[in-house]
Amino acid sequence: MQVPHKSAVLTVGLSFVLATFLLGCKPNQEPAASSSPADTSLCTFKSGACIKTVANVEIQLSLNPWHAPSEKPLTLIVNTSKPVADLKVKLQGRDMFMGIIPVNLDQSSETDYNANIIYGSCSSGYMVWSAIVSFKVDGIEKFTTFDFLADNPG
Repeated sequence: MQVPHKSAVLTVGLSFVLATFLLGCKPNQEPAASSSPADTSLCTFKSGACIKTVANVEIQLSLNPWHAPSEKPLTLIVNTSKPVADLKVKLQGRDMFMGIIPVNLDQSSETDYNANIIYGSCSSGYMVWSAIVSFKVDGIEKFTTFDFLADNPG
C-alpha cells in the first residue's frame, strides 16, 4: 500500500476548505424593491412616529433624519402618553449581531425623551435595527420593540 505524500493531502484538503468557503459566499445583493414586498412590520419614520401601546401606555418613537442613515448622527425621540418610570432604550441588530448599543436618553418633560445616537453600517446593504424600549408602570417592567431599516431609501 502506497502512502500519499503529505503535501498532496494538505493541498487537496486546503482546496476543499477554500472551495467550501467560496461557494458559501455570495456577493452583496441589494434588495429588489420591485420583486419583494415591503416589510410592513418595520417603522416608516418618513410618515411620522412609530406607535406601540403597552400596559395602556402609548409609546411613540421617531428618528431624525427619518431615513436613518448609518454612521451619521441621528436624533432618537421617544414620547409616552403618560409618565413612566425608568425608561431606557437600547439598539441591536434584528437579524445580525452588531453589538448592543445603549442609548443615553435626556428627559425634557415627564413624557418626552431624546438622544443623539450613531450606529454602524452593514455591508449587505439591508440592515434592520431594533430599538428596544423598556419602562416601569406601577413598579412592573414592560418593554416593546421598534424595528426599522437603516439607510431607508424612502
